[in-house]
Amino acid sequence: MFERVSGSATEDNEKISAPSLSFLQDSWRRLKKNKAAVVSLVIICIIVLLAFAAPIIAPHSPEAQITEHSSLPPKVPGIDINGLNGTAKPGVERIDKYAQVNAGDDVYYLLGTDSLGRDLLSRILYGTRVSLIIAFVAALFDLTIGVTYGLISGWTGGRIDNVMQRILEILSGVPNLVVVILMILVLDPGITSIIIALAITGWIPMARIVRAQTLKLKNQEYILAAQTLGESPWKIATKHLISNLSGVIIIQTMFSIPAAIFFEAFLSFIGIGIPAPLASLGTLISDGYKTFRFLPHLMWYPAGVLCILMISFNLLADGLRDAFDPKMKD
Repeated sequence: MFERVSGSATEDNEKISAPSLSFLQDSWRRLKKNKAAVVSLVIICIIVLLAFAAPIIAPHSPEAQITEHSSLPPKVPGIDINGLNGTAKPGVERIDKYAQVNAGDDVYYLLGTDSLGRDLLSRILYGTRVSLIIAFVAALFDLTIGVTYGLISGWTGGRIDNVMQRILEILSGVPNLVVVILMILVLDPGITSIIIALAITGWIPMARIVRAQTLKLKNQEYILAAQTLGESPWKIATKHLISNLSGVIIIQTMFSIPAAIFFEAFLSFIGIGIPAPLASLGTLISDGYKTFRFLPHLMWYPAGVLCILMISFNLLADGLRDAFDPKMKD
């Protein structure tokens, strides 16, 4: 009355249907579900590629001045829409600005020109590249100085930790604007002074976050087991701590990039950032602000690029935070 059960009938009970995923693969799977973060990632990649390919794709030199073509509105060939057809309305009637200066049919500027006859599209491409370089250098300082300082402070503890934290409090008490002004007194205003100012104080939030997480992780069982087995602190930090802190580090780095972009734009807007004739998003917005009532396109386009960058980086950072640490959504 009884029949022997074959092995094939019970094999499926122990079978794992889903493939095993690593931490990064599982994080990428969760990130892809966040449509806003994926769209932001695509937008950031496109802007970065366009900005760093500016010497190749820019239609004109960003510093070339053609005074005859000054203050021309945007003109896109084949499009007859007000605002994109090279016409302007300074008074009652709308006039063709390109025909007024005898520019010719083959002359057009996709985003118009400024008061000195410089192509706005080329200046935006080069200016975005300058802003991104400053932001990526600031992120590099976060990854090197901030992570190293936080690991040493949290791992050693005791008096060394107290001294290192008091140093952080002193540095964080000095505003970035004061540091930049002091750098300008010593160095010429430009990219170097802004990068040094960010290098002095920009890594402090990263150091504090890494220290707090290190204090939390160094009493875990696997860390105590590694110490018992005789692992050196350097190997514990590189093999265990940094790998478990990678999510927090990446998230904080992504938040530091838009902060650095906005900081550079603010400095350039108030006139102590990137000097002329170099262009950045802040200097372009500052130049367009002066003639906003008459030439609004000079401010709208660089301001739009800055807003898109800020929103995209913040949405991507939120998506990465949810992907690397799903518990934070609770």
